[in-house]
Amino acid sequence: MKVLIVDDEKHVREAIKLLGEWERHGITDILEAADGKSATEMIEEHAPQIVMTDMRMPRMDGTQLMEWLSGSHSGIKTIVISGYDDFDLVRHAIRHGGMDYILKPVDPAALNEALAKAAAACREEELKRRQSSRQSIEMNRMRPHYADKLLSDLIGGHGRREEILQQLREEYGLPEHIDRCAAAVISTAQLDDELLEKFARMKQLLYFTLTNIGNELLSAKRKGFAFHHLANPEEIVLLLWDDSMPLSSLLEDIHRGIDATLHRSVHIGAGSFQPFPEGLARSYQEAHRALWQRSLQDPAAWLHTLSAAGPAAPRPLRLSAHEEQFRLAALSGSREQISAAVDGWMQAVRQLDRVTPEQLVQWNAEWDWMLKQWMDQGAEAAAPSPDKDALLELPRSLPLDKHGRLSYDLWTSQYEGRLTAASRILTQKHSRENHIIHDIAAYLESHYAEDISLQEMAARFFLSREYISRRFKQEFQVNLSDFLARIRIEKAKLLLHNPQLRISQIAEMVGYQDEKYFSKVFKKQEGRTPNEFRKDLAAQTH
Repeated sequence: MKVLIVDDEKHVREAIKLLGEWERHGITDILEAADGKSATEMIEEHAPQIVMTDMRMPRMDGTQLMEWLSGSHSGIKTIVISGYDDFDLVRHAIRHGGMDYILKPVDPAALNEALAKAAAACREEELKRRQSSRQSIEMNRMRPHYADKLLSDLIGGHGRREEILQQLREEYGLPEHIDRCAAAVISTAQLDDELLEKFARMKQLLYFTLTNIGNELLSAKRKGFAFHHLANPEEIVLLLWDDSMPLSSLLEDIHRGIDATLHRSVHIGAGSFQPFPEGLARSYQEAHRALWQRSLQDPAAWLHTLSAAGPAAPRPLRLSAHEEQFRLAALSGSREQISAAVDGWMQAVRQLDRVTPEQLVQWNAEWDWMLKQWMDQGAEAAAPSPDKDALLELPRSLPLDKHGRLSYDLWTSQYEGRLTAASRILTQKHSRENHIIHDIAAYLESHYAEDISLQEMAARFFLSREYISRRFKQEFQVNLSDFLARIRIEKAKLLLHNPQLRISQIAEMVGYQDEKYFSKVFKKQEGRTPNEFRKDLAAQTH
């Protein structure tokens, strides 16, 4: 905290400096000025919280200084120290925010009492400013979320429609008169695995990016809103009310904006223009269905409507029809048999007129049910085993490429991975060479330099994180991250024999991007830093 002493007599300023208990009041800087004019310059430059001023001074006296302070810096606390016991001066001081009026010669108790009161007032106001700032930050942070909630309620038919509309008009600029509107839908569930992996630990950033691109093009031109659909978190919904131009033209700008930012040609489902607000839910349902019933083999289309989606497949293909081939392949433990079973499924799919995202989701649900049945049947046929609780996790994304089309290669890899994982569990291969936990350990030993997490291992080996974590600890008596750290440090110890490699290079070579963190892990395991380890090696050599 800073204080400015303003008095034309130097010995008075010195006396005040001696009498004030500055440290006790939290004051760290004491500034001085010989008149009001010099004081204004110092206030502008140093921004003191407290000003202690005389009333009679040349150039600009205390009354003028206080008038200037009350008009330009009303937050500064002012204490008057004057040799004049004048009622008009006292009244002027009170009128312009003076906290105390102390007469010369200065009484130390009176001075420090005034300082304590002024300092306390400064601290209280600073606390209020910080609280207000935090509240403002929180409000700004919550404001988009609140808009998402209002708009999600509106398309879902929740809450009182008129109240929601009124709040949207008052808070977010929704036009008073909208005759017709249309909804469009983007689903992050229909993005490729590479992009989803990039945002795996920050999904909210992906949602923010998509809504921000939409709002930059819609809200700025007052053509609509983009928002995160809270009732279906994987969706971004575009609400459009400008029907003076084709819907495709409005959405094409957004499509190009997303492509330029994320380098992805996202697919958008669009509903028809409907009366607002009563037809909004209908338009949204049309957009949602159009997106999930689109043909995954269409190489060009990115905008989808129900009229273009085509009729539903007359005879839907069921995964359960191939269950026996899958189960026998899994029980055989043969890679060839597993590949043949998956290939048989793919051939059946290729005979369909079209495949939709909706069908992929349905097949994933059938797969999940099928595996659970196998686990339960295996438990009945054999002694209870903790292995039966292993949930084989479905991939985090649909087997789609960067253009949103079906990738048969990726899909084949996913199915073969699931069957291989199921095979290891069903056949209860507990030997060191064959157990899946040892396959995971072998993978860690080969890929230790990569960024590896438990979630990534679960996705790669089609097992639940909980299962891997529990079985890994049972098998190796350490958790997966500690096991990986041991491998990395052992590799680092070998590399430290080479004096030409810097510690930062070695850290990166064994999977640590942060040299300080690498040194910390190294010291925890070896009892000395990498530098100390290297020095010990050099000493042993000589």
